[in-house]
Amino acid sequence: MSSVVYKCLKSNFLKDNLFEIKPISIDDIEQIRIWRNMQMEVLRQKKNISSSEQINYFNTTLLPSFSQEKPSQIIFSYFKDEVLIGYGGLVHISWEDKRSEMSFLLNPELVEIENIYDQYFSKFIDFMKEINFSILNFHKLFTETYSHRFFHISILEKSGFELEGLLRDHIIIDKKYFNSLIHSIIKNV
Repeated sequence: MSSVVYKCLKSNFLKDNLFEIKPISIDDIEQIRIWRNMQMEVLRQKKNISSSEQINYFNTTLLPSFSQEKPSQIIFSYFKDEVLIGYGGLVHISWEDKRSEMSFLLNPELVEIENIYDQYFSKFIDFMKEINFSILNFHKLFTETYSHRFFHISILEKSGFELEGLLRDHIIIDKKYFNSLIHSIIKNV
């Protein structure tokens, strides 16, 4: 499929050494679906997604967002050495309030290797800061993370995100309650 771009972005492709983000493509969504189904304990997703559901979501939700002036989400495929390693982007965008929530998911094989996860997630955060603060000129970038993800949270905080609050006993994973932590970073003026 030919590459589609987000109308709302003056720069759709960011590259730094071996890492690159580009607007999500239908070519990547099956692999992303598999990764999502394998990592539901870190996502808001409550059931497995089928191939047909994933294709339908791409066609009815993601594809129309490329041509919108102010889409509610801007999703990227994430590559290292031109190999798909993850995806994520800006979701729950509030154009009026100039803020967005960052989402991120990495190939589960890479999540298990801490130094790799640190490097890959940190680079993705850099890309999202550039999109959010420099390209969109937004004021705030935030995340919601389940409290059992200690290493993920440490990378957020190392990257400048500050704990803003928590939602107590907000989710159930394996019949156990966990908090949701809200972290944010404000644009340096």
